Amino acid sequence: MNIRPEIGSTHTIGFLLVPNFSMIAFASAIEVLRLANYVTGQKLFAWKLYSPEGVPVEASNGVSVSVDGSYRDIGPMPEIIVSAGLDVQKYDHSILIAKLRKLAFYGVSIGAVCTGTYVLAKAGLLDGYRCAIHWENYDSFREEFPEIEVTQELFEFDRNRFTCAGGTAAVDMMLALVATKKGQAVAALVTDEMIHHRMRDSHERQRMELRARLGVSHPKLLAVIAEMDKRLERPLSCAQLAKLVSLSPRQLERLFQRYLDATPTRYYLGLRLNRARHLIRQTSMPILSVGLACGFVSASHFSKCYSEFFKRTPSEERNGMRNEKRVEVLEAP
Repeated sequence: MNIRPEIGSTHTIGFLLVPNFSMIAFASAIEVLRLANYVTGQKLFAWKLYSPEGVPVEASNGVSVSVDGSYRDIGPMPEIIVSAGLDVQKYDHSILIAKLRKLAFYGVSIGAVCTGTYVLAKAGLLDGYRCAIHWENYDSFREEFPEIEVTQELFEFDRNRFTCAGGTAAVDMMLALVATKKGQAVAALVTDEMIHHRMRDSHERQRMELRARLGVSHPKLLAVIAEMDKRLERPLSCAQLAKLVSLSPRQLERLFQRYLDATPTRYYLGLRLNRARHLIRQTSMPILSVGLACGFVSASHFSKCYSEFFKRTPSEERNGMRNEKRVEVLEAP
């Protein structure tokens, strides 16, 4: 199939790499552009990479990527994309935020992959916009930016802002961008070249369905776990959960033991504590507020349960994150 679109000038996109960025999200995004050039035999797209100081920047997998310049060197271009990853909250983004605001003033379309959405929010560039972020960061993002409409969809395009959940969702977001800029036929050829099978719609879910994720298919068990997921702040009792699916508490206990080797209470506690751990690591919320947000009625009860589950107190968890940040600052060149 020979596709020769009338492309005019090459479309250049800037990638702003934040230390510890997600390699899979970044590579997924940039490979779509490379393959658009490959399948058409034309230079439809070009890209430039930038890091905080213009030196190679390390991804979360330890691989360093060379760049074309520092954040200060970025000039106006059609689109720029912030690529971030683990521990995005630990870094000082002041220089990047100043540059993003300036680019937004000049009308540049601004996107993000993975936790790059967090940086855009810190810059005030998502106020009044809909956005997406990785499911693991969803709760902490909502706590820190309650006024921003964040979804758990694969990606979001809202006027001149575009964001995605990270991982391979970056493929689908960039395919949508290619389809908009260079045509659906080009995007389809890239999809085929990547053995991606199909361009996923933005509204598709990020996470696997519970049935696949847990490896169980019992409908009543899955229904109870779905209710647990929705009610972490105000947990229901085992009796209340059982009643929702027309079982006795004893029958529900047997289901959990058979399929998950845990009691309903213990499983529910694990869901709440894992959410608490994400909030402790990803926000500056007071420990007590984290506990209350996860259904614990007192700081002492929360600390006791957390310590038994993770073998460290909530304060130790947060202090450990602070110490890691301090070491990185001390070791910075």
